[in-house]
Amino acid sequence: MTTTADPAGHPLQVPGRGLGLIGVFRQRYLLGLLVRKEVQIRYRGSVLGWVWSYIKPLVQFIVFFVAIGIFLGLNDRVEFFPVYLLAGITIVTFFNEAFSNATRSLVDNAALIKKIYLPREMFPVSSMLVAAVNTLPQILVVIIIALFFGWAPSLLQILALVIAFVLIAVLATGLGLLFGAINVTFRDAQSFVEIITMVAVWASPVMYQWEMVAASAPDWLFTAYRLNPVTMAVELFHYGIWFPLDPRDAAVIPGMWAFTAIAFATSIAVLIIGQALFRRLEGRFAQDL
Repeated sequence: MTTTADPAGHPLQVPGRGLGLIGVFRQRYLLGLLVRKEVQIRYRGSVLGWVWSYIKPLVQFIVFFVAIGIFLGLNDRVEFFPVYLLAGITIVTFFNEAFSNATRSLVDNAALIKKIYLPREMFPVSSMLVAAVNTLPQILVVIIIALFFGWAPSLLQILALVIAFVLIAVLATGLGLLFGAINVTFRDAQSFVEIITMVAVWASPVMYQWEMVAASAPDWLFTAYRLNPVTMAVELFHYGIWFPLDPRDAAVIPGMWAFTAIAFATSIAVLIIGQALFRRLEGRFAQDL
């Protein structure tokens, strides 16, 4: 008689085949250990430790305010421009760090993957969570700076910040699974991701306003621009942090909430595709690593 369950009654699984992302969150304790390990490694040997997470965005704000805002005169064109710029950079930095680290996560943990079995999706997911942990202090600094200028958001604007953060988390995880799986066999994927993250800053309204794209691009291109999930995440952050300062001539990007819904659908589709490809290739990971 063939045994299909262990003594506790749990169904047996084929060796090397897990439950995908479901298996990752069933082993939350192990996921937490991986996240804590990566965060500790980041600040190992550092005297200031976590303080650097607050110093960096504060220094960025000062540089933006003086060099770009005053010397280049952008404070006169875009009111509270340093806050506008820092808000956009913060969410794009979260995307870039989560996506890049997730892509490298399997190769960086090759020794562990070859020794024991655990849900391999755990490595890209933990990389995204580490990026989230590193981004939260930056968001806090941006909000504190905005408070200094009179930040008084509505509940909808606070909700926009949460939505943008979750949107990027889902998108970066999906792309990390997709490119991380490919990167195990073809290390060119890592270089391709570096190009994507470099372009991400300019493909969304971080250094400029969306009105410039609307004024110079045909309607179809402006629509494609808004279909970029990172663009909508940046605009949601502007809506949540910059808009409550009541800057002059501020305007919500047309169809913001409709395109946000499309961005979420796109990100979920990327997550599903990334998980499917990951599961298709994971049987070769130990061999290729």
